[in-house]
Amino acid sequence: MKNQSSVTEFKLVGLSSHPEHQMLLFVVFTFIYMAALAGNILIILTITANSSLHTPMYFLLINLSLINILSISVSVPKMLLNLLEHRKTISFLGCIAQTCLFTWTLGSETLVLAAMAFDRYAAICHPLHYTLIMKRGVCVGLIAGAWIAGVANSVVHTGLVLQLSFPCSIVINHFFCELPPVIRLSSSDTSLNEILTTLSDSTFGMGSCAIILISYYIILRTILKIHSPEGKKKAFSTCSSHLIVVSLYNSTVIHTYVHPYSADRDKVITVLYSVITPALNPIIYCLRNKEVREALRKLRRRLGLFQRQ
Repeated sequence: MKNQSSVTEFKLVGLSSHPEHQMLLFVVFTFIYMAALAGNILIILTITANSSLHTPMYFLLINLSLINILSISVSVPKMLLNLLEHRKTISFLGCIAQTCLFTWTLGSETLVLAAMAFDRYAAICHPLHYTLIMKRGVCVGLIAGAWIAGVANSVVHTGLVLQLSFPCSIVINHFFCELPPVIRLSSSDTSLNEILTTLSDSTFGMGSCAIILISYYIILRTILKIHSPEGKKKAFSTCSSHLIVVSLYNSTVIHTYVHPYSADRDKVITVLYSVITPALNPIIYCLRNKEVREALRKLRRRLGLFQRQ
């Protein structure tokens, strides 16, 4: 813990250093944060309350919503507080906590999205064996593996960060403590951190993308063999929401962690996958999924009945 003797807090530049932008940013990100929380909680409640949605696909969706809630709650509340106080600082332990939790959610989300792609592959390419392939034990194992792998990855990176030394006064050109900018500002040798970060990115990011691309390649081949236009439309509709979410999330994450570092550009891209995507996911699944829309209507009618009583 040698770094604790040289640094007690970090200063965060935030999204903008202009005072006139602070209140606008506070209003915008407060709205996005509340919308993300409300949307993801609504998804969880809707699936839990409707027995017809107790299927592997929606079990995976519940876990994606839980990760989205945790992910956006790691960075945005502290950012909003800093916008109000105009100090834009975070304690050493607070920074380590943000790095640990966000690295956890980042790794777990990529694996959950890969599991969702495999689920769609099983449903469309092997419909007669779907219940056998995606039985309860398999679903629980996939999700447990995603969460545990995310935790293990986070613990390794966080433990290595704790071994680094930092200058007494340090400014992070970001709106929260994400792993890459924190490592770059250390005064210690960070070669091991960088090697393991690259290895982790390859394992989680590229591995997840490979599973998703292979799954959807086989899915597309299967769909093209369907003769009925109605059958093709139904098959596409079952995976279109997930494909949109995967495209939004993976493209921005991979761009940030693989592309050469640029603080100002990376801050904007990080906003997309850490803030915007968790807010958009519930909207995408609700608008493009007929079963979820119907379950939402049932939940609204049920709540309306309770209110009248």
